[in-house]
Amino acid sequence: MPANSLDRPIVVGVDASESALHAVRWGAVDAALRGAALHLVFAVPAVADAPLDETPVRMLHDRLRDTAQSALDSAAQIAREAVTDRPAPEIRTFLVDAPAVTVLSGLAETAYYVVVGVRGMSAYHRSLLGSVSTGVARHAQGPVVVVPGGVQAISDRPVVVGVDGSAHSVRALEIAFDEASRRGVPLIAVQAWEVSGDTRTYGDSVALLTGMLERNTAAYPGVDVKTLVMEGRPARVLLDAAADAQLLVVGSHGTRGYPGMALGSTGHALLHGSECPIALVRLRN
Repeated sequence: MPANSLDRPIVVGVDASESALHAVRWGAVDAALRGAALHLVFAVPAVADAPLDETPVRMLHDRLRDTAQSALDSAAQIAREAVTDRPAPEIRTFLVDAPAVTVLSGLAETAYYVVVGVRGMSAYHRSLLGSVSTGVARHAQGPVVVVPGGVQAISDRPVVVGVDGSAHSVRALEIAFDEASRRGVPLIAVQAWEVSGDTRTYGDSVALLTGMLERNTAAYPGVDVKTLVMEGRPARVLLDAAADAQLLVVGSHGTRGYPGMALGSTGHALLHGSECPIALVRLRN
């Protein structure tokens, strides 16, 4: 874990939707668990290319900013209510005049997580995953958590992590151990592979997973670790393993198992199919 991890805030993208409040609750609890600051960000894109003046365009922009500020104030209250059973994090709100994907993707470079919500409470409705959620997951240079509706921010369910041997999944495993430790739940480490185009054997996968786990078990002796090694489509194996999880953690752009994480078919399947929050971990440049 980077030495300055405690200095990194949890950043939550806020808009005027109910789905954003699910992200706010999740972000508030995670910030409280790690003693980090919580930054709530509402990005308001420009309504016109020309400079704003005293015209209906300016009035529209001002109304949008008023709506955004009201949503931020409500989100801050929701965040405080989400952590009444533990010390509340420092909460700051930011109203930014810029496109949301640009703002949140940029903040991912310095945040511990950028957290965004998705509209709809079922996997079917999340097939309509919002453009902001998709854009941030695709472009952010840092970990992104996508939170579906209707989930608890913390529970006794396990954390599930996908392991493929890439540098991205090394970091994902560190984050998954940390989350499981803070939440006091088991960790399920998953290694899946497809026979087609892959020369690995079951023994190779077990050795890979065992070696990667050894790097973290000493640092987190209290975490109960379970493993799952099996042949199959990585996305399907991970979705099945995370069916009863409170968080799924995967490395983005892994070299094996999850190619093109945020852009390819596996990442697409995980983003649109996961019933629990999913952390997409991409190493910062």
